[in-house]
Amino acid sequence: MTRTLRAHPGFRLLWTGDTIAQFGAAVGNIVLPLLAVGLLHATPAEMGVLTAAENAAFLLIGLPAGAWVDRLRSKPLMIRMDLARAVLLLSIPVAGWFGVLTFPQLVAVALAVGGCSVFFDVAYQSYLPSLVGREHLMEGNAKLQASHSAAQFGGPAIGGALTQLLGAVSTLLSTGMGYLASAFFLSRITATEPAPVRPATPDLRAEVAEGLRFVLSDQRLRAIVGCTSTFNLFFGVENAVFVLFLARSVGLGEAAIGLVVGLSGAGGILGALASARIIRLVGQAKAIWLVPTVGSLFGLLVPLAEADWRVGVAVAGFFIVNFTAVVYNVAQVSFRQGICPDHLLGRMNASIRFIVWGTLPLGALAGGALGTWLGVRETLWIAAVGWVLAGLWVIFSPLRTAEDPLGAAQEPSAANGS
Repeated sequence: MTRTLRAHPGFRLLWTGDTIAQFGAAVGNIVLPLLAVGLLHATPAEMGVLTAAENAAFLLIGLPAGAWVDRLRSKPLMIRMDLARAVLLLSIPVAGWFGVLTFPQLVAVALAVGGCSVFFDVAYQSYLPSLVGREHLMEGNAKLQASHSAAQFGGPAIGGALTQLLGAVSTLLSTGMGYLASAFFLSRITATEPAPVRPATPDLRAEVAEGLRFVLSDQRLRAIVGCTSTFNLFFGVENAVFVLFLARSVGLGEAAIGLVVGLSGAGGILGALASARIIRLVGQAKAIWLVPTVGSLFGLLVPLAEADWRVGVAVAGFFIVNFTAVVYNVAQVSFRQGICPDHLLGRMNASIRFIVWGTLPLGALAGGALGTWLGVRETLWIAAVGWVLAGLWVIFSPLRTAEDPLGAAQEPSAANGS
């Protein structure tokens, strides 16, 4: 067994492909709303609908997806989902070049790509333990999270600059190409994936119910689900109006908006690099309730942004929120992978994602409505207060005294994400 995943050939391929895909997706995440606002003149309500469409699939098909994933080998499924996402996203530049792009097409593509992402994400979280072993879960999650955070930092800045230079339609090509690269690198992994254990008499409803029971019967998992879903609900509220806020209330241009979003996300890079060290220092279970509780308080700085030095204050607030959110994610994902039986991994991940990601579209719709009714800055204040309240779930839970499962302790080489 390798001491560090840098020497693991299968993980290197997964990590490389995922890094490229994450950068493409991060570019798309800023370009799509810029396209809707700039070219299609979307209203706050329409932005709420678009943001909701990006995550609605977790609410619509999240539960049965887990049962389906548990019946299939994860790697081939992930490749198929990458290819489908690439085709869907490349349809937007094609429509734009022919002058037939519409807002309904953006919503339809966002909804379909979200459906593919449901299956990919559930399969990926189920695939990692078999690929690297449970003793390397913390290191693997930290490295993958580092790539995600680096993309959240660099992708928006790149996307904003390219949009100003080339236009939003052409810039979206990078997102589709990123998914194609991910599919290529996944196809190069030669590690043998264990055959899934299929039930003798498949019963989708019973299989889904088994996954839900496992999650909801464990007080620790219930607290994680409550915290994450509440945070995501208000993140959906914030995400629906944030680009509008920067463009119309603060008065920033496309490149500046990309830079602000990118700098805010840089906290996630530092959080990923420091996550294993922090978790080892305070304990995995303690990191789940202590770190996000402190970090969410800095979200109250975000609505203070103006077209002067106060933009920097808001960026600093978001930086710290992203730092602590990444540490929390590495801790809680590794924790739940460590306590879940192998045959339930897909359904456990899907059940949790159904709840915690299902609140994102609800929050986005609420954010669009609140932005229309109260104004975008007032909506951001509501979102910031909601982030603070999310921590109450884990503060008042058994996680305060819970023991860490296998995978909490790592070698020093893994602790800093290197």
